[in-house]
Amino acid sequence: MAFHDIRFPANLSFGSVGGPERRTEIVTLTNGFEERNTPWEHSRRRYDAGVGLRSLDDVETLIAFFEARRGQMFGFRWKDWSDYKSGRASRAVTPFDQIIGTGDGARVEFGLCKTYRSGEASYVRPVVKPVRGSVVVAVDRDQKVEGPEFDIDTTTGVVRFSTPPAVGVAVSAGFEFDVPVRFDTDRIQTSVASFQAGDVPSVPVVEVRV
Repeated sequence: MAFHDIRFPANLSFGSVGGPERRTEIVTLTNGFEERNTPWEHSRRRYDAGVGLRSLDDVETLIAFFEARRGQMFGFRWKDWSDYKSGRASRAVTPFDQIIGTGDGARVEFGLCKTYRSGEASYVRPVVKPVRGSVVVAVDRDQKVEGPEFDIDTTTGVVRFSTPPAVGVAVSAGFEFDVPVRFDTDRIQTSVASFQAGDVPSVPVVEVRV
């Protein structure tokens, strides 16, 4: 899929509105009970970076980014300020934040993921766009060194070890990550509010599968 490995300017995404979206099919039976099903295994996120007045420099940066992506044509990275770390937003990333697999003595590749829990229910979200330089990894709570002991593909979120983790040991990781998105419009409307500021009422983006 057409994707540019570049992040939307983080200062422009700050203050944006958005979050996860699910698709649930609901059928109400004649007895009043419901049957619910979903065709989506994973949620899809939508955002809108149009938060009103911007400096004219910001407007120019936005238009340049939009034009370079050819509107909806090319995907890009997006920082979701409400959910961009493997652990709690208030804490620093640690190599023990998320369990990403269990060693079997042969497997060397593990995909990054983030688990969301509430009560007894949980959801595992694949993380495919980690931020370069932010990934830390541990095997059996022993932190590993990037380069000699493991490598991270920041375009797919796959950790590859030089030596397979032993049978039964937990493989964990911590990281910051971006959301792969595209513009959800082929038109950006702006207006100049003053000699120093412009208005960008709507900049919709939507998550893409990569």
